[in-house]
Amino acid sequence: MAIKFGTDGWRAVIGEEFTFGNVRLVTQAIADFVKGSLGDKPREPAPCLVVGFDTRFLSDRFAIEVAQVLAANGIRVYLTEADCPTPVLSYAVKSLGADGGVMITASHNPPRYNGIKLKASYGGAVGPDVAQRVEECLAANLAQGREPRTVGYEEALAGGAIQRFDPSPDYLSHLRTLVDLEAIARSGLRVLVDPMYGAGRGYLRGLLEEAGCRVKEIHGEMNPGFGGIHPEPIERYLRALIEEVKGGDWDVGLATDGDADRIGAVDGDGDFVDPHHIFALALRYLVEERGWSGAVVKTVSTTQMVNRLAERYNLPLYETPVGFNHICDLMLTQDVLIGGEESGGMSIKGHIPEGDGILMGLLLLEIMASYGRPLKAILDDLEAEIGRFHCARRDLRVRALAKAEMVERLKAKAPSQIEGLKVRGIDDRDGVKYLLEDESWLLIRPSGTEPVLRIYAEASSPEAVERLLRFGENLADIA
Repeated sequence: MAIKFGTDGWRAVIGEEFTFGNVRLVTQAIADFVKGSLGDKPREPAPCLVVGFDTRFLSDRFAIEVAQVLAANGIRVYLTEADCPTPVLSYAVKSLGADGGVMITASHNPPRYNGIKLKASYGGAVGPDVAQRVEECLAANLAQGREPRTVGYEEALAGGAIQRFDPSPDYLSHLRTLVDLEAIARSGLRVLVDPMYGAGRGYLRGLLEEAGCRVKEIHGEMNPGFGGIHPEPIERYLRALIEEVKGGDWDVGLATDGDADRIGAVDGDGDFVDPHHIFALALRYLVEERGWSGAVVKTVSTTQMVNRLAERYNLPLYETPVGFNHICDLMLTQDVLIGGEESGGMSIKGHIPEGDGILMGLLLLEIMASYGRPLKAILDDLEAEIGRFHCARRDLRVRALAKAEMVERLKAKAPSQIEGLKVRGIDDRDGVKYLLEDESWLLIRPSGTEPVLRIYAEASSPEAVERLLRFGENLADIA
């Protein structure tokens, strides 16, 4: 059995590799790492971890198994009373002063998956060094035939080793300090919310109802199979949100993924607004309207719009591999204004170093309220200022890939030009990214969370993007 942590934790198919037995094994390895990282001396009080879970099939039961193993190893556990978003769990880790957290979720992956995300004491993802050490603990336990320790749930609850709690009040209070809910309420915006049956259900709706906004939530009931929907807030999975916005009297639609650490949006005409544009709008707003400054962090798969804005404002720009853990590292060491990914995970100064779709949805509403114009008009203004950019991603199902071998192959056969444009550089920090002379680009990289090859492109028109994606498919040659 080879359990490996990818871009953001361990994920596997429920009932195949993601089983109760394997979850106990992984949790024992987490417990061994936590206790080992404290040194030889027992600590008082005992180390503490926060455990949360999303709405997926059996997530609540997996979370209880995790809590039981941790408690049996002398680790105090705060276990959420109900499903909660990953950023809520992460904020609880920091607000409670815990040593870390365990979130049962497969985030945006298809319904058949579940997973484990590990959170550090600062409320963000652990680094790859920690993931590697947990894997080493797991391998050692398996090699020596050590079984996971466990304790009865009721016994641990009665003894105080496991405490159930509601993480939402502290998190919601914090959000109210980051976003101007009163301005959103005064705007009279009509908001349609789609949590995609995920753990974000009720959060945006509740805050907006509290502010007095007209808001409606769809797909907010408990449905562990996500209604057959892939819970990722990208255009092809948001048809219901798009159609309802088109058919109703709504100014904007907001969508979060399975664990609500990602954001997607739909404007008042029912046109999808991708995270690239949300990132760019947020950056422009925070600088020009709030007067904020600081570094800008983006992943290699994120739009050049961010580069142009950072250059305009004379802000430091960092580009990282895909995965919010890389953004998190910089948010911990630099004065970061905003950090984000193409996939919709973003965070801002003053928040935890964690992607947060709820926060970014509210910030987008504040932007609309501040400008007092439809989202489409605000986007038109942005494009008039910095140029028009179109981005797209194609996901190809594949068998297991040797990522290093693919990168070397793509570098070795790198073309001198693509679609008549000179290749001015190659970036291999995560997959292979071909940088073209007109600022367009093509990126080919294996996913770190599922057996998928992702091909990304950005250009000045949808037609040019489509040509780049086709070129990328042929170049990858995975048939």
